[in-house]
Amino acid sequence: MGTRMTRTHHLNKMETENPTTQSSGRPVLPVWAAIPLFLIAGFVLIGLLGGFLLLLLSFFPKSGSIYGVITEKLVLSVSSMAGAWICALLFLKYVDCRPVSELGMSIKGRWKECLAGMVFAAVFYLIGFVVSIGLGAVEVTGATFDYGVLTGTFFVFLPAAAMEEIMVRGYIQGRLMTKMNKFPAMVIASLIFSAMHILNPHIGLFPLFNLFLAGLLLGASRMYTPNLWFPIFLHAAWNWLQGPVLGYEVSGTKIFPSVIQLHLPEENLINGGRFGFEGSILCTILMIAGTVLIISLQRNARKSHRPG
Repeated sequence: MGTRMTRTHHLNKMETENPTTQSSGRPVLPVWAAIPLFLIAGFVLIGLLGGFLLLLLSFFPKSGSIYGVITEKLVLSVSSMAGAWICALLFLKYVDCRPVSELGMSIKGRWKECLAGMVFAAVFYLIGFVVSIGLGAVEVTGATFDYGVLTGTFFVFLPAAAMEEIMVRGYIQGRLMTKMNKFPAMVIASLIFSAMHILNPHIGLFPLFNLFLAGLLLGASRMYTPNLWFPIFLHAAWNWLQGPVLGYEVSGTKIFPSVIQLHLPEENLINGGRFGFEGSILCTILMIAGTVLIISLQRNARKSHRPG
Protein backbone atom coordinates (compact mmCIF):
# COMPACT_ATOMS: atom_id res chain seq x y z
CA MET A 1 0.00 0.00 0.00
CA GLY A 2 2.82 2.38 0.92
CA THR A 3 4.65 1.55 -2.32
CA ARG A 4 1.53 2.26 -4.37
CA MET A 5 1.00 5.62 -2.66
CA THR A 6 4.65 6.56 -3.25
CA ARG A 7 4.34 5.64 -6.94
CA THR A 8 1.15 7.67 -7.27
CA HIS A 9 2.82 10.65 -5.64
CA HIS A 10 5.78 10.31 -8.05
CA LEU A 11 3.48 10.23 -11.10
CA ASN A 12 1.58 13.27 -9.87
CA LYS A 13 4.87 15.11 -9.42
CA MET A 14 5.94 14.22 -12.96
CA GLU A 15 2.66 15.51 -14.36
CA THR A 16 3.11 18.79 -12.47
CA GLU A 17 6.65 19.25 -13.80
CA ASN A 18 5.73 18.31 -17.39
CA PRO A 19 2.73 20.34 -18.62
CA THR A 20 2.39 18.20 -21.77
CA THR A 21 1.00 15.39 -19.64
CA GLN A 22 -1.73 17.51 -18.09
CA SER A 23 -5.26 17.81 -19.39
CA SER A 24 -7.96 20.15 -18.12
CA GLY A 25 -10.89 18.28 -19.71
CA ARG A 26 -12.11 16.22 -22.62
CA PRO A 27 -11.23 17.63 -26.06
CA VAL A 28 -14.10 19.03 -28.10
CA LEU A 29 -12.60 17.56 -31.30
CA PRO A 30 -10.16 14.71 -32.00
CA VAL A 31 -6.69 15.73 -33.12
CA TRP A 32 -7.27 14.71 -36.75
CA ALA A 33 -10.21 17.15 -36.94
CA ALA A 34 -8.74 19.91 -34.76
CA ILE A 35 -5.55 20.35 -36.80
CA PRO A 36 -7.12 21.15 -40.21
CA LEU A 37 -9.69 23.38 -38.49
CA PHE A 38 -6.85 25.14 -36.68
CA LEU A 39 -5.01 25.75 -39.95
CA ILE A 40 -8.11 27.22 -41.58
CA ALA A 41 -8.95 29.39 -38.58
CA GLY A 42 -5.34 30.48 -38.20
CA PHE A 43 -4.91 31.63 -41.79
CA VAL A 44 -8.29 33.36 -41.76
CA LEU A 45 -7.38 35.28 -38.60
CA ILE A 46 -3.93 36.12 -39.97
CA GLY A 47 -5.54 37.39 -43.19
CA LEU A 48 -8.09 39.50 -41.32
CA LEU A 49 -5.49 41.08 -39.05
CA GLY A 50 -3.13 41.72 -41.93
CA GLY A 51 -5.89 43.21 -44.08
CA PHE A 52 -7.03 45.49 -41.26
CA LEU A 53 -3.50 46.76 -40.62
CA LEU A 54 -2.87 47.31 -44.33
CA LEU A 55 -6.09 49.34 -44.44
CA LEU A 56 -4.82 51.48 -41.58
CA LEU A 57 -1.46 51.94 -43.29
CA SER A 58 -3.22 53.15 -46.45
CA PHE A 59 -4.25 56.32 -44.58
CA PHE A 60 -0.61 57.28 -44.08
CA PRO A 61 1.63 58.66 -46.83
CA LYS A 62 3.55 55.88 -48.58
CA SER A 63 7.31 55.91 -48.61
CA GLY A 64 9.03 54.70 -51.73
CA SER A 65 12.22 53.90 -49.82
CA ILE A 66 13.38 50.47 -48.70
CA TYR A 67 12.55 51.50 -45.12
CA GLY A 68 8.93 51.96 -46.13
CA VAL A 69 8.90 48.42 -47.53
CA ILE A 70 10.52 47.10 -44.34
CA THR A 71 7.95 48.88 -42.18
CA GLU A 72 5.04 47.43 -44.15
CA LYS A 73 6.50 43.91 -44.06
CA LEU A 74 7.23 44.24 -40.35
CA VAL A 75 3.61 45.18 -39.62
CA LEU A 76 2.39 42.17 -41.61
CA SER A 77 4.89 39.82 -39.93
CA VAL A 78 3.91 40.94 -36.44
CA SER A 79 0.20 40.63 -37.25
CA SER A 80 0.79 37.13 -38.66
CA MET A 81 2.59 36.07 -35.50
CA ALA A 82 -0.17 37.56 -33.35
CA GLY A 83 -2.86 35.79 -35.36
CA ALA A 84 -1.12 32.41 -35.11
CA TRP A 85 -0.46 32.86 -31.38
CA ILE A 86 -4.03 33.91 -30.56
CA CYS A 87 -5.52 31.07 -32.61
CA ALA A 88 -3.20 28.47 -31.03
CA LEU A 89 -4.03 29.64 -27.51
CA LEU A 90 -7.77 29.58 -28.21
CA PHE A 91 -7.63 26.09 -29.69
CA LEU A 92 -5.51 24.72 -26.87
CA LYS A 93 -7.79 26.14 -24.20
CA TYR A 94 -11.27 25.75 -25.68
CA VAL A 95 -11.03 23.00 -28.33
CA ASP A 96 -8.30 20.69 -27.02
CA CYS A 97 -8.80 21.47 -23.30
CA ARG A 98 -5.02 21.47 -22.83
CA PRO A 99 -2.81 23.87 -20.83
CA VAL A 100 -1.64 26.84 -22.90
CA SER A 101 1.90 26.22 -21.63
CA GLU A 102 2.06 23.35 -24.15
CA LEU A 103 2.60 25.91 -26.90
CA GLY A 104 6.18 26.34 -25.67
CA MET A 105 6.36 30.13 -25.57
CA SER A 106 7.62 30.70 -22.02
CA ILE A 107 10.50 33.20 -22.13
CA LYS A 108 12.19 32.78 -18.74
CA GLY A 109 15.79 31.61 -19.13
CA ARG A 110 15.43 30.88 -22.85
CA TRP A 111 18.20 33.16 -24.17
CA LYS A 112 20.57 30.21 -24.59
CA GLU A 113 18.12 28.45 -26.94
CA CYS A 114 17.73 31.69 -28.94
CA LEU A 115 21.50 32.11 -29.26
CA ALA A 116 22.00 28.43 -30.11
CA GLY A 117 19.44 28.65 -32.92
CA MET A 118 21.22 31.65 -34.47
CA VAL A 119 24.65 30.05 -34.15
CA PHE A 120 23.37 26.83 -35.74
CA ALA A 121 21.99 28.78 -38.73
CA ALA A 122 25.22 30.77 -39.08
CA VAL A 123 27.41 27.64 -39.14
CA PHE A 124 24.99 25.94 -41.54
CA TYR A 125 25.14 28.79 -44.06
CA LEU A 126 28.85 29.38 -43.62
CA ILE A 127 29.50 25.78 -44.68
CA GLY A 128 26.94 25.87 -47.50
CA PHE A 129 28.14 29.21 -48.90
CA VAL A 130 31.85 28.36 -48.79
CA VAL A 131 31.24 25.00 -50.50
CA SER A 132 29.05 26.66 -53.15
CA ILE A 133 31.76 29.18 -53.98
CA GLY A 134 34.41 26.47 -53.97
CA LEU A 135 32.41 24.42 -56.48
CA GLY A 136 31.80 27.47 -58.68
CA ALA A 137 28.04 27.18 -58.21
CA VAL A 138 27.75 30.85 -57.16
CA GLU A 139 29.87 33.93 -57.77
CA VAL A 140 30.08 37.08 -55.66
CA THR A 141 29.76 40.16 -57.89
CA GLY A 142 29.59 42.88 -55.25
CA ALA A 143 28.79 43.84 -51.68
CA THR A 144 27.00 46.72 -49.97
CA PHE A 145 26.30 47.23 -46.30
CA ASP A 146 23.39 49.13 -44.78
CA TYR A 147 23.10 48.60 -41.02
CA GLY A 148 19.54 49.92 -40.91
CA VAL A 149 18.32 47.58 -43.66
CA LEU A 150 20.14 44.61 -42.15
CA THR A 151 18.66 45.22 -38.69
CA GLY A 152 15.18 45.97 -40.00
CA THR A 153 15.01 42.87 -42.16
CA PHE A 154 16.01 40.64 -39.24
CA PHE A 155 13.06 41.96 -37.26
CA VAL A 156 10.81 41.25 -40.23
CA PHE A 157 11.95 37.63 -40.42
CA LEU A 158 11.77 37.01 -36.66
CA PRO A 159 7.96 37.30 -36.19
CA ALA A 160 7.39 35.66 -39.58
CA ALA A 161 9.40 32.65 -38.41
CA ALA A 162 7.59 32.70 -35.05
CA MET A 163 4.25 32.52 -36.87
CA GLU A 164 5.19 29.32 -38.72
CA GLU A 165 6.83 27.76 -35.66
CA ILE A 166 3.81 28.48 -33.46
CA MET A 167 1.48 26.90 -36.00
CA VAL A 168 3.55 23.87 -37.04
CA ARG A 169 5.98 22.99 -34.26
CA GLY A 170 4.06 24.59 -31.40
CA TYR A 171 0.48 23.57 -32.02
CA ILE A 172 0.47 20.81 -34.68
CA GLN A 173 3.57 18.85 -33.66
CA GLY A 174 2.82 19.43 -29.99
CA ARG A 175 -0.73 18.10 -30.29
CA LEU A 176 0.35 15.11 -32.38
CA MET A 177 2.96 14.15 -29.78
CA THR A 178 0.19 13.74 -27.20
CA LYS A 179 -1.44 11.07 -29.40
CA MET A 180 1.44 9.22 -31.07
CA ASN A 181 5.16 8.56 -31.01
CA LYS A 182 7.24 11.74 -31.31
CA PHE A 183 8.98 10.68 -34.56
CA PRO A 184 5.85 10.15 -36.72
CA ALA A 185 4.43 13.31 -35.12
CA MET A 186 7.47 15.25 -36.36
CA VAL A 187 7.18 13.69 -39.84
CA ILE A 188 3.48 14.59 -40.17
CA ALA A 189 4.11 18.15 -38.98
CA SER A 190 6.99 18.45 -41.48
CA LEU A 191 4.76 17.29 -44.34
CA ILE A 192 2.23 19.97 -43.39
CA PHE A 193 5.04 22.55 -43.20
CA SER A 194 6.18 21.62 -46.70
CA ALA A 195 2.61 21.76 -48.05
CA MET A 196 2.19 25.28 -46.61
CA HIS A 197 4.80 26.48 -49.15
CA ILE A 198 3.31 24.78 -52.20
CA LEU A 199 2.26 28.10 -53.79
CA ASN A 200 5.70 29.72 -53.43
CA PRO A 201 7.31 31.03 -56.63
CA HIS A 202 9.59 28.59 -58.48
CA ILE A 203 8.46 25.67 -56.32
CA GLY A 204 9.10 22.12 -57.50
CA LEU A 205 9.34 18.58 -56.19
CA PHE A 206 12.93 18.91 -55.01
CA PRO A 207 12.39 22.22 -53.17
CA LEU A 208 9.27 20.71 -51.57
CA PHE A 209 11.36 17.73 -50.43
CA ASN A 210 13.96 20.10 -48.98
CA LEU A 211 11.22 22.03 -47.17
CA PHE A 212 10.07 18.74 -45.68
CA LEU A 213 13.66 18.18 -44.48
CA ALA A 214 13.68 21.73 -43.12
CA GLY A 215 10.59 20.79 -41.13
CA LEU A 216 12.47 17.82 -39.65
CA LEU A 217 15.43 20.06 -38.82
CA LEU A 218 13.20 22.60 -37.08
CA GLY A 219 11.08 19.95 -35.39
CA ALA A 220 13.95 17.84 -34.05
CA SER A 221 14.45 19.88 -30.88
CA ARG A 222 10.70 20.12 -30.29
CA MET A 223 10.61 16.36 -29.73
CA TYR A 224 12.77 16.74 -26.63
CA THR A 225 12.22 20.27 -25.31
CA PRO A 226 8.87 21.90 -24.46
CA ASN A 227 9.79 25.31 -25.95
CA LEU A 228 9.98 26.88 -29.40
CA TRP A 229 12.79 29.40 -29.03
CA PHE A 230 15.53 27.30 -30.63
CA PRO A 231 13.52 26.59 -33.83
CA ILE A 232 12.15 30.17 -33.94
CA PHE A 233 15.61 31.77 -33.90
CA LEU A 234 17.07 29.06 -36.15
CA HIS A 235 14.26 29.68 -38.65
CA ALA A 236 14.56 33.48 -38.49
CA ALA A 237 18.36 33.53 -38.77
CA TRP A 238 18.17 30.94 -41.58
CA ASN A 239 15.92 33.15 -43.73
CA TRP A 240 17.76 36.36 -42.84
CA LEU A 241 21.21 34.96 -43.66
CA GLN A 242 19.90 33.35 -46.83
CA GLY A 243 18.29 36.51 -48.18
CA PRO A 244 19.38 39.93 -46.86
CA VAL A 245 22.92 38.76 -46.06
CA LEU A 246 23.98 36.24 -48.73
CA GLY A 247 21.68 37.32 -51.55
CA TYR A 248 19.79 34.08 -52.26
CA GLU A 249 16.06 33.94 -52.85
CA VAL A 250 14.22 32.96 -49.67
CA SER A 251 11.99 30.00 -50.57
CA GLY A 252 11.64 31.38 -54.09
CA THR A 253 11.14 35.05 -53.22
CA LYS A 254 13.43 38.05 -52.96
CA ILE A 255 12.06 41.24 -51.43
CA PHE A 256 14.98 43.01 -49.76
CA PRO A 257 18.41 44.10 -50.97
CA SER A 258 21.30 41.99 -49.72
CA VAL A 259 24.78 42.62 -48.40
CA ILE A 260 26.29 40.23 -50.97
CA GLN A 261 25.28 40.29 -54.63
CA LEU A 262 25.32 36.84 -56.17
CA HIS A 263 25.52 35.60 -59.73
CA LEU A 264 24.57 32.05 -60.67
CA PRO A 265 26.66 30.88 -63.66
CA GLU A 266 23.83 28.42 -64.28
CA GLU A 267 20.73 27.22 -62.44
CA ASN A 268 21.37 23.75 -61.08
CA LEU A 269 20.90 21.50 -58.06
CA ILE A 270 24.11 22.74 -56.48
CA ASN A 271 23.02 26.38 -56.15
CA GLY A 272 19.26 25.82 -56.03
CA GLY A 273 18.46 28.01 -59.02
CA ARG A 274 15.65 30.53 -58.71
CA PHE A 275 14.28 28.94 -55.54
CA GLY A 276 17.43 29.78 -53.61
CA PHE A 277 19.76 27.67 -51.50
CA GLU A 278 16.79 25.68 -50.14
CA GLY A 279 16.47 24.17 -53.61
CA SER A 280 20.02 22.81 -53.63
CA ILE A 281 21.40 19.36 -52.94
CA LEU A 282 23.99 20.95 -50.65
CA CYS A 283 21.11 22.12 -48.49
CA THR A 284 19.69 18.58 -48.54
CA ILE A 285 22.93 17.11 -47.21
CA LEU A 286 23.37 19.80 -44.57
CA MET A 287 19.78 19.52 -43.32
CA ILE A 288 20.01 15.75 -42.93
CA ALA A 289 23.30 16.11 -41.06
CA GLY A 290 21.88 18.95 -38.94
CA THR A 291 18.78 16.97 -37.99
CA VAL A 292 20.88 13.96 -36.95
CA LEU A 293 23.16 16.27 -34.95
CA ILE A 294 20.28 17.95 -33.08
CA ILE A 295 18.66 14.62 -32.22
CA SER A 296 22.01 13.21 -31.02
CA LEU A 297 22.73 16.27 -28.87
CA GLN A 298 19.26 16.22 -27.36
CA ARG A 299 19.47 12.52 -26.56
CA ASN A 300 22.89 12.93 -24.96
CA ALA A 301 21.62 15.88 -22.93
CA ARG A 302 18.68 13.82 -21.66
CA LYS A 303 20.97 10.93 -20.71
CA SER A 304 23.34 13.24 -18.80
CA HIS A 305 20.41 14.63 -16.77
CA ARG A 306 19.09 11.23 -15.77
CA PRO A 307 19.81 10.33 -12.14
CA GLY A 308 22.16 7.43 -11.44
